[in-house]
Amino acid sequence: MITISENQLNEIRGHGIRDYPYECCGLLLGRYQADGKVVTETYPISNAREESAKRNRFLITPEELMRGEQYARARDLEIVGFYHSHPDSPAAPSQYDLEHAWPTYSYIIVSTRPNEAADLFSWEQEPDRSRFNEEEIKTA
Repeated sequence: MITISENQLNEIRGHGIRDYPYECCGLLLGRYQADGKVVTETYPISNAREESAKRNRFLITPEELMRGEQYARARDLEIVGFYHSHPDSPAAPSQYDLEHAWPTYSYIIVSTRPNEAADLFSWEQEPDRSRFNEEEIKTA
């Protein structure tokens, strides 16, 4: 389970709408707790993928990830997951997402259209990396 505020979900939706028709991406910062993850802050990142691939792929550079980790540590937080958008596509992980994800993190995906964010779901990868399972979102 992942606990996140409506305001933070709206930040993710807004980022997806602003970056449409390209994928947006960012970090979910918070804490791991016994009953799941608690998000206290979103950390937007610019999609570093080359222009021709931004419509259906995102890339977080190692430097951006390190800046996000430093930002989180300075606030005594952890990276508990990632978010990104799927322009004109369902909010479900792709095969590419599966191949590039890591177990234990949450992956929030929002489906976007022109000036609109549609479905939003959170996903967690199986420990053996074979598939994603939908993760319950609890709003704080």
